[in-house]
Amino acid sequence: MSITAAILLIISAVTHAGWNFISKREHPTQAFYLVANTIGVICVLPILFYHWPQVHLIPQPVWIFAVMSGFFLAAYLEALAGSYRSGDISIAYPLARALPVIFVFCFTLFLGKGKPLGGWFILGAVLVVGGCIILPLKTLREFHIFNYKNPCCFLAVLAALGISGYTVTDDNALRHLRELPVNPFDPLEGTLIYMVLEGISCSLWQSLFVLLQSRERADFSKVLHKYKGAATTTGIGIYLTYGLVLVSMNFVTNVSYVAAFRQLSIPLGALFGMVLLKEPRYNPKIIGVTMIFIGLISVGLG
Repeated sequence: MSITAAILLIISAVTHAGWNFISKREHPTQAFYLVANTIGVICVLPILFYHWPQVHLIPQPVWIFAVMSGFFLAAYLEALAGSYRSGDISIAYPLARALPVIFVFCFTLFLGKGKPLGGWFILGAVLVVGGCIILPLKTLREFHIFNYKNPCCFLAVLAALGISGYTVTDDNALRHLRELPVNPFDPLEGTLIYMVLEGISCSLWQSLFVLLQSRERADFSKVLHKYKGAATTTGIGIYLTYGLVLVSMNFVTNVSYVAAFRQLSIPLGALFGMVLLKEPRYNPKIIGVTMIFIGLISVGLG
């Protein structure tokens, strides 16, 4: 992997952990993420306008996948907001980021699309699961089911399911785009256009979620008046992170390095919580985050 790719991925990891930290610190609600995502979409909307003459060539299944993926993304942000409101980012963020690796593999295996398990993957999966089990404990001696029966952990798992849902859906959508008989887009163009469509879909689903909840409806105007600056930074961070990852793929010989290197955001997110938000620094939390980080790198390289 080149120095350029490494720098881009480090920046993207900091950006991803950063926008999660900002939303946790400022105002983690669906209304906040609706404003953030919509501002982010507006920033990348010129991509769609530039390619507008070719948009009608996008096949119907891709539009359906964009609608589905937008739902999963909105559901992920809903669960993430709830998890951040009810617990530490140093617990919620690692869980939400790590578990999708296992969930996506299990889902693709169930569909008959999974690859044979390699030794590195098995080792990594064991470390990830073990780290997730240890993470919420205060001491290693107090292992009990009640340590996991709390809104923070439950909603972080739901957020992970949302990530898994849009990951699998996105993979199918982009495969459809790549396999068009006469493809009007190169891989990067197709990915960026789909990113905008997915973002628009997400904002529409988020709007519905907000409208259906009286608390979120009331919170929407509060976000616009008091938290629009933080929401703007969050929205730009969301799409900047994705863009940096896409660009970095042009500077690596194996995309697995990108997947592995992105996991740097997990210890960063936990560190932001423990250092900047003064969240408890229990030994199991530190051990769990470390195990998850090493495990995900092993999965990515395997």
